[in-house]
Amino acid sequence: MALEHFDVLIVGAGISGIGAACHLQKNCPRKTYLIVEGREALGGTWDLFRYPGIRSDSDMYTLGYDFKPWTHPKAIADAPHILDYLKETVAEHQLEPHIRYGHKVVSASWSTSEARWQVEIAPMDGGENTVISCNFLHMCSGYYNYEHGYTPQFEGTERFSGQIIHPQFWPEDLDYAGKRVVVIGSGATAVTLVPALAKTAAHVTMLQRSPTYVVSRPAEDRFANKLREILPGKLAYFLVRWRNILFQRFIYERCRKYPQQAKKRIIDMVRDEMGPEYDVDTHFTPKYNPWDQRLCLVPDGDMFKAIREGRASVVTDHIDCFTRNGLRLKSGEELQADLIVTATGLEMQFLSDVKFTIDGEKLEPHSALSYKGMMVSGVPNMAFAAGYTNASWTLKCDLTCDYVCRLLNHMERHGYRICCPTNKDPQLEVEPYMSLSAGYIQRAQDRFPLQGSHAPWKLYQNYIKDIFALRFGRLADGVMDFSS
Repeated sequence: MALEHFDVLIVGAGISGIGAACHLQKNCPRKTYLIVEGREALGGTWDLFRYPGIRSDSDMYTLGYDFKPWTHPKAIADAPHILDYLKETVAEHQLEPHIRYGHKVVSASWSTSEARWQVEIAPMDGGENTVISCNFLHMCSGYYNYEHGYTPQFEGTERFSGQIIHPQFWPEDLDYAGKRVVVIGSGATAVTLVPALAKTAAHVTMLQRSPTYVVSRPAEDRFANKLREILPGKLAYFLVRWRNILFQRFIYERCRKYPQQAKKRIIDMVRDEMGPEYDVDTHFTPKYNPWDQRLCLVPDGDMFKAIREGRASVVTDHIDCFTRNGLRLKSGEELQADLIVTATGLEMQFLSDVKFTIDGEKLEPHSALSYKGMMVSGVPNMAFAAGYTNASWTLKCDLTCDYVCRLLNHMERHGYRICCPTNKDPQLEVEPYMSLSAGYIQRAQDRFPLQGSHAPWKLYQNYIKDIFALRFGRLADGVMDFSS
């Protein structure tokens, strides 16, 4: 039986994969494509995570697609509204017939002689694996392992009489009303959970080993909402989007250039929120500089408000062990709890841990280089979607989609069947793929390719630079090899 074949196979029906299909339909209308999605629903992260309060930690004017305006009044949106936005996009572009749900990519084998991939797909209902061939593979499955998150080994968890929950696997019927809750962690998930749980829990304690930078921002962008009243929707969206892109870039550059002044400014804003009596030095003053790790965003200061009103509190200490009734800390203090939430991080993976082989040779990502933050050296006809660490995820993914479409059209015009980035500089210095010091990134560095010390192997984490490199830069740059 002949293999099912497509020009492009997109892996993942989350925010990246949906965007990739839209760009492909517009810019390469003659190309056939299929989206394979391991889960039974679209949306990726925004459908998988169901914990209370889940929302974006970026504004939707930059997390949204460049081709589809965000029109909801809230700029910091919750997961259901983001999911509605994605479903609208799928409906407007008639993508549904191109999505195959419940099918997970297991392996992908490249053949140079045939100039195509053979991709093994496992149906999640337990049926027999199938193989699909494609000319180009676009991996849009994100960074995170959907099957399990990261939880450190804590002593005595079996003694605890209550429930222990990881936010990635939140039970829909969990009743925490009137209960004492401890949230372990201080990252984006923790600062989202605390105010949401505090609405009905007896009390919520955020237990952290060390503080994180927490910044309050209005949930609604009044300027954007007003602009939509007086200008056409697409123009208003374009203007607000670029205002936010430039402002974010300005803030990031200032933080990196003047870290002490930036640190003081952020901490002073927390003091304004919490008042002079609160111990900001202990609970909200990190030891690292701003943007050594991502900043945590709290819309309308909701977490600060929950703490001020006594519905939540922060404890900065280390865990000694779990006890029957809660947690014993290194300081000797005991925290009583009915429910413990381990918001201790996600597990990162590269290309969904798919097993790749190139002409029979196994791909070892950490021995390869990242080309423009979207392809891998020595891997033909394959791109991956990866967002910024210092800005919205979708900004980089949109540019990657633009580049992939340009690449496919260039190959078609010139009769090329193969494109492959190849490092020809033996003196190129290498460094880790991501420079943030966050634990979840450091734990996964050996699973990712390296980056180089200069373009096109360098990850600049700079949207404006990437516009010139990906949207307008030369395709035949001396690094990308083309072949028929």
